[in-house]
Amino acid sequence: MAYLEALKKEAAIRAVQLAQSGMHLGLGTGSTAKYAIEELGRKVAAGELRDLTCVATSEASDALARSLGLTVGPLTPQPFDLAIDGADEITPDVDLIKGLGGALVREKLVEVQARRLVIVADYTKLVTRLGEKAPLPIEVLRFGVQSTLERLRRLGAVGELRQAGSELYVTDNGNFIFDARFVGPQGQGADLAALERDLKGTLGVVETGLFLGLAERAFVAAPDGVQEVVRR
Repeated sequence: MAYLEALKKEAAIRAVQLAQSGMHLGLGTGSTAKYAIEELGRKVAAGELRDLTCVATSEASDALARSLGLTVGPLTPQPFDLAIDGADEITPDVDLIKGLGGALVREKLVEVQARRLVIVADYTKLVTRLGEKAPLPIEVLRFGVQSTLERLRRLGAVGELRQAGSELYVTDNGNFIFDARFVGPQGQGADLAALERDLKGTLGVVETGLFLGLAERAFVAAPDGVQEVVRR
């Protein structure tokens, strides 16, 4: 819907207003984060922002940022002043599911180092609890993948490896993604922090799409304008 795309762009522009010259920025991945990268590029080209250094969370975002004249480098221990990214689900406390775009590992590596993580998304991503609409992406090693999936099933995970046409989807890191839903005690009402620990402790799991306690706020494009959701 054209009007929703326009609102998503407006939400991204709102987030980019938080950027200042000289900042070290984390650049997200996805259809709404793309608008934020484009707005940063516009501001740099217009001289409104200077001396930015950026790290991108995917090869696609890296290529886009460089094409717009942004300075993009590797991930180092230097904290980010600001990271802007999208999300697949957003709760009222700004906990997130991310990873339907396939960049969850690099996104988390960047965003855990951000002093401020700001999310841009459309209203369809708002939920009362995580897992309400979207599956939970789990990046897994290709080697021994069926053994890893069996271990995940023992935790109550059901789902399938993500496809890209007739082939299995492969991340920028060379891994597969298992899109999971949970039954039993790990389903509705689960202790998500405990679930995260269990998943991260499962051999063969690289990272999960649970982003808990990381985001400060979200700018959400809705039919009546851009809403701001702030962590309580």
